[in-house]
Amino acid sequence: MSFLRVREPITKQTKIILSVLSFVIPILIWCMVSYLPFLWHPLVYIEDPGNVDIAGTYDYLAAGQLVEKEVFVNRNLELKAAGADLARGFPQNPIYFPAPHEVVKAFYTSFKTAPKRKGEQWLHESLWHSCTIIFYGFIFSAFLGIPIGILCGAYTSFTALVEPFVDFIRYMPAPVFGALAVTILGLDDGPKITIIFIGTFFQMVLVISNTTSKLDQSIIEAAQTLGTKGTKMLLKVVIPGILPELYRDMRILLGWAWTYLVVAELIGAKSGISAFLYQAQRYKQFDNVYASIIMIGLIGLCTDQILGYVGRHIFPWKK
Repeated sequence: MSFLRVREPITKQTKIILSVLSFVIPILIWCMVSYLPFLWHPLVYIEDPGNVDIAGTYDYLAAGQLVEKEVFVNRNLELKAAGADLARGFPQNPIYFPAPHEVVKAFYTSFKTAPKRKGEQWLHESLWHSCTIIFYGFIFSAFLGIPIGILCGAYTSFTALVEPFVDFIRYMPAPVFGALAVTILGLDDGPKITIIFIGTFFQMVLVISNTTSKLDQSIIEAAQTLGTKGTKMLLKVVIPGILPELYRDMRILLGWAWTYLVVAELIGAKSGISAFLYQAQRYKQFDNVYASIIMIGLIGLCTDQILGYVGRHIFPWKK
């Protein structure tokens, strides 16, 4: 097939179909595992425990209980040997693996359900709070990371001065700075923004430096031939020349920032969508856990698609 050839262009229609399938296939697998009991249903939901007066090794079944299949089978063997009524149940997955319809329902109910404790945020407030953490952390990172990255990519002296230290720091996991950030900035949003900043800044410097260094050398040589030099070379040639790639890099790095969100929001006072996730896990509301995870993915995907749409209009010459 032509679309399986290396770097073979595909039609717009084929691209749309494959993009839809990228979501349909995982959802279909999820549905199959959830609704087809012969695939993976390791537990049994007890509808009727049978004759509870018959003593045995496996006599602790109760209606509404989830037990392993082996326990269910052995209990029925005990009841059958005693000539008693057998237990009844049906195959089911563990509570940590809810079915798609349960997660879809949680999408709606989680927004309508009030917080369990006074002072906690509603889900929409938690989501908005998480978005502000990402926004400020990424903006501060970009404010410093973009100019430093461009300077490192444009000037070899800056590369030698900055990149060795950046390489050293970027191998340190951002969360290890959490305790220090709390000590200095307190328990509110400061440490969370700091973790997002640390998690993206050092990677941003290296990524943008690499993008800048890949600017076509012939463009620079042509500008030098025309007498361009100094800061004018940087402002009039280098930066305009890398803008489309720089924009693409920022889209990718924004997704990187989202990967640090949950860890960042659990530092100091728990807040945002991470606090909602923590409470849902604590109360074993795994449908809410899955719904929250998918919400984060959807927010990130929609943001990236909007930025991609804007980028296609800002840089129409780049396919």
